[in-house]
Amino acid sequence: MNRTLLRLPTYTLVFVGLFTLAYFFLTHEGLYAIDDYFYSRYAYQLATGTFHLAPDPQGLLHDPLRERVLIFAPVALLYRLFGVDIITTTLWPLLCTLGCVGLFWALYRRREPMVASAAMLLLGLHYFSLNLSNYLYPDNILMFWCLASSAALLIGRRPERAAGVWGACFALLTFAALLSKETIVYYFPFYAALLLLDLRYQRHYRFWGVALSLGLVLLAGYLVYYQLYTNDALYRIHLIERTNDFLKEGNYLEGNRAALVARITWQPLSFFVDTGLGGVLILAVAALFGRRQHQGSDAGYWLGLAFTTLAFYWLGSTSLSQYNPITLLPRMTTPLLPPLCLAAGFGLRNFVQTGRGGWLLGLAMLAAAVWVRSSVSLIYGGLSLYFFGASWWVGPAKKQAGTTAFVSVALLAVAVCTAIRPVYFMRKPSVSSHFAQNRIIRQHLQAPARGVVFVDDFLIDSYDFYYGYQVPPGLTFRRYSAADSVHLGSGQHAWLLLNRSTLTNDELTRKLIRYSEQDVLQRFPQRRTVAEDGKVTLYSVE
Repeated sequence: MNRTLLRLPTYTLVFVGLFTLAYFFLTHEGLYAIDDYFYSRYAYQLATGTFHLAPDPQGLLHDPLRERVLIFAPVALLYRLFGVDIITTTLWPLLCTLGCVGLFWALYRRREPMVASAAMLLLGLHYFSLNLSNYLYPDNILMFWCLASSAALLIGRRPERAAGVWGACFALLTFAALLSKETIVYYFPFYAALLLLDLRYQRHYRFWGVALSLGLVLLAGYLVYYQLYTNDALYRIHLIERTNDFLKEGNYLEGNRAALVARITWQPLSFFVDTGLGGVLILAVAALFGRRQHQGSDAGYWLGLAFTTLAFYWLGSTSLSQYNPITLLPRMTTPLLPPLCLAAGFGLRNFVQTGRGGWLLGLAMLAAAVWVRSSVSLIYGGLSLYFFGASWWVGPAKKQAGTTAFVSVALLAVAVCTAIRPVYFMRKPSVSSHFAQNRIIRQHLQAPARGVVFVDDFLIDSYDFYYGYQVPPGLTFRRYSAADSVHLGSGQHAWLLLNRSTLTNDELTRKLIRYSEQDVLQRFPQRRTVAEDGKVTLYSVE
């Protein structure tokens, strides 16, 4: 094989890694919502020895977040080593995002360099993969464990591998995914199908024997742990069901029944196209129809995993007691991305090797661009231009497909088009001013200061994060609306912390923030500027 082609995965790995780091630091917005605050707080409790499980005999809890130990346990270790701040809080999801790209490289840099490079670009430059690397949410962490688990299954079933070792790895990695988020179960139908297939053909007994034995031991230990600490071995399942019941007013059977048919028919397809994954789906379908070119490759494995998982996202339920399809949010799809991107990589490889099917791919991309009619259309429009141009090159122009230049141009087109949206957000100003707010708090609202700090309705729920969960005892934080009810004691002061980015953030003003900067300032007419950093101002008020 051409040496340049063999080097392409390494070049792609370096590029995607640097791009991911640039995105992480240029677009970081601090805490996103209440979920990442809770995970961070659980990490702090674990780091300080105050985290514990307790029985819930009345079934009052409906928060499954604290059961996802591998979301916050590594963060707890980072807190012990480096302290609490937003970088140590989000370093773990960043490493998992980079880890997925690294696994693609490790799996296929020699076997399928084109597939490895394409998959790294499609997943590593996808806007929502990058966006989720900035927040302590379970989705990219789960994505890493899911990919590692499925890779262990793939490798362990190869005849030349140490089946027992890989069987143990498969069990451990699948269990790690379960400790991260429950949606690893969407992989289980494919896993079960492979098990039944191997039993039928009487093969891979050692792999499955070790995997199932260790898996049962891990699961039994997990159930015993919950029995000891909560008096309910199935506590986690019952908690998920209570969560579904608590949120039933918004599900598809109680509060949104009229939307159910749309949700299980055309809405998922529209959702994938709208979020920029239409090109990945088109290439994966192309790989499905090009099965003859996959002789001796792993394409069938990833196609099978991608489309069975996609079917469960499309039609599956988040509950055992009621039919409630998973919410169509970009972060919910991360387990689907690794197999889907690898399948798409095989689809792109087929095209660059043969030059066939490019006109159809270009038309499909163009149809996606017309369907979306938004900024995402730029992605599909660019890819359609590439496929039309490449098809002309190997058709009317009678040039050869499969050359190093042809492959390189294909990867360059994928990289440029997929990176359009992340680059746009990398150039945008901050919508949270987290770092400016953090600097003001660290410089001016520390001990021995005593008094009350008035803050907005977003910061009131997470202000202790800025102090590493150790707020100076002399300081209290209140909402702006509480100004008239607060009476200062002797030696106390009052401050107004105004973050204009928060007050104009579209995601917050739709539901949480119901007031403007002028509304806040009118409530505090007697004020004096203490410090200002960008769009954040600290006032001393009376």
